Amino acid sequence: QLQASGGGLVQPGGSLRLSCAASGFTFDDYNIGWFRQAPGKEREAVASISVAGRTYYTEAVKGRFTISRDNAKSTVALQMNSLRLEDTAVYYCAASSTRVYLWGLSAEYEHWDQGTQVTVSS
Repeated sequence: QLQASGGGLVQPGGSLRLSCAASGFTFDDYNIGWFRQAPGKEREAVASISVAGRTYYTEAVKGRFTISRDNAKSTVALQMNSLRLEDTAVYYCAASSTRVYLWGLSAEYEHWDQGTQVTVSS
């Protein structure tokens, strides 16, 4: 299971930190990704961190978002800075056991959480 938390309402330029807690599987063996879905839009990949700690970001969030993992606590965090109106979406964390994975492809991930709402508004 995955459980995301930390969403909320923030003004443009503000920051939020999302956290994803895992249970029921060997966290260290999974690549973790964050996806988001805005109203009327398709789900898109935001960031991912591999088992080895390699990080990947979609172009729109590079330099603003940082993904990190704590294997001892089975958690992954997404630090989001300089938030923009267009970052408003439901954010999902997901886990993939595929050894060599396409980080941006949702089909690669077999575990998903229920999502947490992030709203950027003035």
